[in-house]
Amino acid sequence: MASSWVLLLTTASALVFLSLAHTDEHMLEQREYTFEEIPDSFLLQKEVDLADLLDPKQFPVEQVIVEPPKYGFRGESSSGGFLTPRGRRPSFGPRSLGGPAMLDYPVQFPLSRPTSDNIQAICLYRDQRPRYPHSYFPASGFGQQKRQAEAVNNAEAWFDTCCKENQTSERDVTLCCATQAWELSVSLFCEKSSSVKDRLYHCCKQTGSDILNCFNNDSPNPSYGPTEELPVLALPPAADFTFEPNACERTPLGQYGAATGRRETMGKPDIMFPLGRPTPANIGSLCSNQKLRPLYDASCLQPFHHHLALEVKVINRLERQFKKCCKRKRGALSCADQKWRQEISKFCVIRNAENLKMGDHCCYPTDGDIHACFQKTSPDPHYNMTAAPQELQLSNVCDIHSIITDRFPVGFPLNTFVSQCCPLPEQERNSCSVSKLKEITQNLCSSEKTSSEVDHRCCKKKSPEEISQCVSKSVMDAVAKATNIKNQKKRKRCPIS
Repeated sequence: MASSWVLLLTTASALVFLSLAHTDEHMLEQREYTFEEIPDSFLLQKEVDLADLLDPKQFPVEQVIVEPPKYGFRGESSSGGFLTPRGRRPSFGPRSLGGPAMLDYPVQFPLSRPTSDNIQAICLYRDQRPRYPHSYFPASGFGQQKRQAEAVNNAEAWFDTCCKENQTSERDVTLCCATQAWELSVSLFCEKSSSVKDRLYHCCKQTGSDILNCFNNDSPNPSYGPTEELPVLALPPAADFTFEPNACERTPLGQYGAATGRRETMGKPDIMFPLGRPTPANIGSLCSNQKLRPLYDASCLQPFHHHLALEVKVINRLERQFKKCCKRKRGALSCADQKWRQEISKFCVIRNAENLKMGDHCCYPTDGDIHACFQKTSPDPHYNMTAAPQELQLSNVCDIHSIITDRFPVGFPLNTFVSQCCPLPEQERNSCSVSKLKEITQNLCSSEKTSSEVDHRCCKKKSPEEISQCVSKSVMDAVAKATNIKNQKKRKRCPIS
């Protein structure tokens, strides 16, 4: 009996399935369709509202306002939704749950321009501002934030160098060092950002001085105040920085070398750079006064005077080229102008290769005219500052006494002038020399031995005044001849006075 019921149920089930298969046969049947039979709604893409597909009642979601994370000022904690670079790695989740992922790794960028108002805070709180180690970011992604962090780390590390090595110097020196460091960090950041396929930081799209002003205006902490409760560990910079004291125009006192940390005995740079551009108006004085213009010796410079040494090379090369051009009867102007433009362009190429382009504003002029900028900044654009003849005085003997002794002897030794008058201040040398010459003249003619031509000619004069004038004229003639020879030799001078 039981087996009959099982057989009955099995037969009923089979009949039901056959009935369903027959009903849905048209749904399972495969046949060929043409594009004319397919509605346009199946071929076109359209925006889909998830509310049409999902019932919000089945997926309750709490809506909250999410504020962007801050920059990690002291007093904040992970409960506020972010951590400072000193703490644990920031929390990270899908972008749909907390806004853009970049906000989960904040960087206090950019830093502001060092000024006299914030330089003290830069040095005082340099270990209480955030640094960003490699472990702060994930291994991949976040390229823009990593470049910003590197720029901050570089500047802060270089600030440490400026503050430590110039502790005993004037504030202007420390400020100049920090400014050079900040400008270099900005330059390197824009250079790296423009070399990758990523969204370029908007300040890097500016030109000239607008680049630095833009970064300064964007700074979230322009006063360089402390933002960390505990001291942070210093990080090594990703690039080298060398402080160039000679570029500090606002530092009239001693200069300092960042490489050694000791005070260097150097004065104010004394160099006629850049030379003016040759033009039809100045080509005459350029050629005629060439012997009066100085050449420079770079051997007196310290290793950190690289910028000044580069200017020395440019001037010396140009003067040699000018000498060749001026010998031409025709085409002297075109020759000199071509050499000048070549040297100026070479100068800017070298400066750009050293990643110090912010220091030379004429290499990056706002109007794009490099040559016009250098012409405007030339201290002697008309080549006439050295045209005036040198006023000869008796005190000039101090500079050329060896030439007078060797080639234009005056009949008496000059040791008295050199030993007694030359050590005096410059304003007292001439009066001392005149007084000593009178004493020498009296002794010269009173002696029975008069062997020199000057002695014979001058001692024959009747009055003491005439004798004194004759000896003085002979000495000044020797001074003039020796000075002319000194100018012709064109001795190189140190570019630092």
